[in-house]
Amino acid sequence: MPSNLIVFNKPFRVLSQFSAEGDKTTLAHYIDAADFYPAGRLDFDSEGLLLLTNQGALQHIIASPDFKLPKTYWVQVEGDISDAALEKLRQGVELKDGLTKPAQAERMTKPDVWERSPPVRYREAIPTSWLSLQIREGKNRQVRRMTAAVGFPTLRLIRYAIGPYTLDNTPVGQWHHIEPTDQLQQEVTQFEQQRKSKTASPHRRRTGQKRPPFSDDKRVAGRNTGAQPTSRPRRK
Repeated sequence: MPSNLIVFNKPFRVLSQFSAEGDKTTLAHYIDAADFYPAGRLDFDSEGLLLLTNQGALQHIIASPDFKLPKTYWVQVEGDISDAALEKLRQGVELKDGLTKPAQAERMTKPDVWERSPPVRYREAIPTSWLSLQIREGKNRQVRRMTAAVGFPTLRLIRYAIGPYTLDNTPVGQWHHIEPTDQLQQEVTQFEQQRKSKTASPHRRRTGQKRPPFSDDKRVAGRNTGAQPTSRPRRK
């Protein structure tokens, strides 16, 4: 039986959804797997690794920053990125929605990746460079805003890895099933057990259990009890 996890190498300008939106290309153009949905998202103008699953708990663990699965990006920027800029990325960058968490940022040689269509527009007078950037949070368009904040706008953005999963052996536009790692499966089991435990909590009121009466001179904090029916006798 196929596993409940899919690895997909998303091309440039493809929406991370199956539902149509105007004339934009969606996942439905590439993936034919019933009941699978993206675990997290990847921007329309970004490329690379997207994980999909048909299991709710697994989707939550992969997508939620609470579980802190690191995401590694290969980023082509405008200009020859400096050591000072890399150090700022490592320490955290102040954005409009707050300070980013420290990232792992390293200069890298140009990776051996597919040609983008359409290609990145180059300016002869300005060089470009590549860096590997690993983050553990998910602010909107975070990587692009981080590199811009340190003076090196992003030209091309490829997500290479999510936790232990990478783009290795997955050509652009292709997908395949993959087994969850033992650690990820263990986190899924723990998450489901905690959810069941909360559902069965003894502090929750059982079905059919009556609410204890309140005296007239007391009200539930924050609750609008409304006017009492005039036909109802007042308690003594």
